[in-house]
Amino acid sequence: MSENAAKNNNTQEFKNVKYLLTSSMRTLILVVLYNDKKNLNEIRNELQKPSATILHGLKELEENNLIKKDRKYYELTSNGYLLATNIIKLIENWHSIEKNKLFWNNHDLSGIPENFLNKLYLLKDAQFISSTTSDLSNAFNKYVELISSSNELTIILPIYSENHFKYLIKQLKNNEMTQLTILINSKILQTMKQSRYLKKSLIENENVRIFETEKNLKIFLTYSTDFMALTLFFKDNHYDDSQIIIATDKSAIKWSKELFKDYMRSDNNERKE
Repeated sequence: MSENAAKNNNTQEFKNVKYLLTSSMRTLILVVLYNDKKNLNEIRNELQKPSATILHGLKELEENNLIKKDRKYYELTSNGYLLATNIIKLIENWHSIEKNKLFWNNHDLSGIPENFLNKLYLLKDAQFISSTTSDLSNAFNKYVELISSSNELTIILPIYSENHFKYLIKQLKNNEMTQLTILINSKILQTMKQSRYLKKSLIENENVRIFETEKNLKIFLTYSTDFMALTLFFKDNHYDDSQIIIATDKSAIKWSKELFKDYMRSDNNERKE
């Protein structure tokens, strides 16, 4: 697809979404019909709106080839299904951001590629945990609790943190962790190599795979088969360990796994034994 064609396609897509979002009734009808076709009574029972209002919305959507009627039943067309999918994702994205808006508003999001920011709806069940004046280590302690029950971990590590290293090494020494994969900045890795303890316990450990990148990483991401955890930097470039997003559902873990793969692909990272 040419650049102009793609631009025109995006413009039309925007017009379609705008057309739907300017009417809550049109949006609601598409969402109600998303999973199955329904008759007027079923639509009215779900929306709790007068038949006349619903029929007006149905007529508009039918005229725009977004729904079709088969006897008594209304169902989405292919165009309607695609638009409904995008609208549901938009709503879930908004819900995900609004639910944890303190976290998203306070931090630098530049470490999360745009195509992953567009999929924040996958983190809609994530939990925001913040440290308090009475418990300054609340967020970090929750992180330690999570990694302590995992035998495999994958981490994008943007900082040199002896605290984090200590707990990772403890897991490895106790044979409670059988595989640790870390993506780390070259400068931080060089600093780690200057420590005999870290070099022996982490870098040269047969259960640890370390990949280095020249990028200045701006995201601290950890995931296993059971959880994901995300911390970020403040907008002034200082790392924030006082606020963390955690989730245990498959969608959030998948988001994390794909994000790690994206970092690996984009930088052709080299493994360091």
